[in-house]
Amino acid sequence: MTTWIATTQDAKLIDRTAELVATGATAAPDLQLDGNEYQKLRGFGGCFNELGWLPLQTVTEAERDQIIKELFSPDEMNFTFNRAPVGANDFADHWYSYDEVEGDYDMEHFSVERDEETLIPYIHRAQEWQPDMRLFSSPWSPPTWMKRPKAYNYGRLIRTPENLKAYAKYLVKYVQAYAEHGITVNQLHVQNEVFADQKFPSALWDSDALKEFIRDYLGPAFDEAGLDTDIWLGTLNGPEDMKWTGGGYGMALNNYNRFVDNILFDDRARHYIKGIAYQWAGQNCIARTHESWPEIELIQSESECGDGQNTWEYAEYVFHLINHYIRNGATAYTYWNMILDDQDSTWGWWQNSLFTITADTHEVRRNPEYYVMRHFSKYVRPGAVLLGTTGHFNSMAIAFRNPDGTVVVVAQNALETEMPFEFADPSDASRGIKAVLAPRSFNTFVLG
Repeated sequence: MTTWIATTQDAKLIDRTAELVATGATAAPDLQLDGNEYQKLRGFGGCFNELGWLPLQTVTEAERDQIIKELFSPDEMNFTFNRAPVGANDFADHWYSYDEVEGDYDMEHFSVERDEETLIPYIHRAQEWQPDMRLFSSPWSPPTWMKRPKAYNYGRLIRTPENLKAYAKYLVKYVQAYAEHGITVNQLHVQNEVFADQKFPSALWDSDALKEFIRDYLGPAFDEAGLDTDIWLGTLNGPEDMKWTGGGYGMALNNYNRFVDNILFDDRARHYIKGIAYQWAGQNCIARTHESWPEIELIQSESECGDGQNTWEYAEYVFHLINHYIRNGATAYTYWNMILDDQDSTWGWWQNSLFTITADTHEVRRNPEYYVMRHFSKYVRPGAVLLGTTGHFNSMAIAFRNPDGTVVVVAQNALETEMPFEFADPSDASRGIKAVLAPRSFNTFVLG
């Protein structure tokens, strides 16, 4: 059985199966399989943020249940691979860490009490639909007393043995505390956006510091604690490779190899690194890693998030990002804010989201990126493999084979006019189809 679901700015998730033409062709000029298979996908997901959970409490119970169902039900968006912050991130209600007692190197005052009011119940709601959900976590900032300057924003961890050992213990205790709440943290990514020196919770890490921390402190601490949680090098928002930075005599070259390869060529550090996560400017580096280190798993860890306008144009850009990351080796694509209200964030800016809940009337809106993600995540199942394709639509379409054998083709028509579209599987003429794609549309074809 073949299904065609199409979305335009004016008509969302329309079943256009009746308009399909079966061609019986084994070749097609627009898109056809080339016989190659690539990485297996973990799936799709989003991030559990406080500023998503809080507006969710302002709607009716029925509306809240419906939103959670749409995000996580296997029959809906099926978000199976999700993210959580370790302490406050830039979409927390305010700054906090799990231990702000200066000099508490033994972490005697460590506590996830705040998360028990927000992030933990948010994750528990997702687990109602996804009991085997996979979760990765990353800190935005260490406790302030470990940093210079002593602030949650800007700066970096003070690199002393006492601090590094204490911070490794901090991350161990986070994984253990979440396990006590019935939440398995499958991956720990060492730092969100290691190149981000921002007004929101952040911390800079250079290559040598990351290498030392993973190799000599975090990896051994996870081993000693008997944790099954994988350590990932991430989340890398760069480096913007071969880009000149600074000005005047301060010009310098961002060099991918001197940052990423400096870590990976250290065998003892590499022993602990199970994968690498890229986001934002990391989109320019993922292909480099995939080519040089094909044995290392890669994911996309945070979708770029716009300016809160939630336009169709930005949704088209997100479609391009999904296509780009997966074609360059990513096994997962993670959206950022699943839910937001229509107010500015704690640190003073607006971003896009899948759902908007208006602060005054508590109206629930589904934004354009909701439909982009759904066109992938509802139909491309965990365990699907990326299929090689050729054709004139190769920059606007991507194909997968699900574990049940169905082939899923997700195609955009980015043009302002209708476009004919033909797809063929040279190994199976029954999958040859012809359709007419609406202007600036998203389309998913499921071929049995």
